[in-house]
Amino acid sequence: MALAYSEHYTVRDYALWEGDWELIHGAPYAMAPSPSISHQRIEKGFLFQFDLSLKKCTNCEVLAEIDWQSSDDTVVRPDVLIACNIEGEKLTKTPELIVEIVSPTSAKRDELTKFELYQQEGVKFYILAYPDEKMAKVYRLHEGRFIKEADYSNERFDFKIRECDLSIDFSQIWRD
Repeated sequence: MALAYSEHYTVRDYALWEGDWELIHGAPYAMAPSPSISHQRIEKGFLFQFDLSLKKCTNCEVLAEIDWQSSDDTVVRPDVLIACNIEGEKLTKTPELIVEIVSPTSAKRDELTKFELYQQEGVKFYILAYPDEKMAKVYRLHEGRFIKEADYSNERFDFKIRECDLSIDFSQIWRD
């Protein structure tokens, strides 16, 4: 029986493409041209709170919309991430925390494909933020698997990344 042929691309191919793409295990995924205003507001809320929490932390920083190359055939662009001990201008180390702001067009990729990728790569915390529901799902990596901490709408979540204490007040994320 003949196997179906599927394309497999590398970071070298990805570097030549026009437009905004992600590359996951050699498969290309087109990104939306520009995030919505509500998406930007939520992203800004995470950035502001994480940046405030990390003021005393000299090893970690919060970044938005930056490419993370995890292998020769995988480059993703999380909405928000926290990375520690960054060297150079390209992010190749596994982030400690990733936030994806879920839209109807990104839901399958964020909830399944990226969930598995981030789990496999050892991301310590994964937050899926749902603007329409004004709710976020927080996952913590435990023994190689993401375990759901809880769903958060108006609560505070306190946690530690390496030696840095962080806090996020979800009531401050959702703007009317």
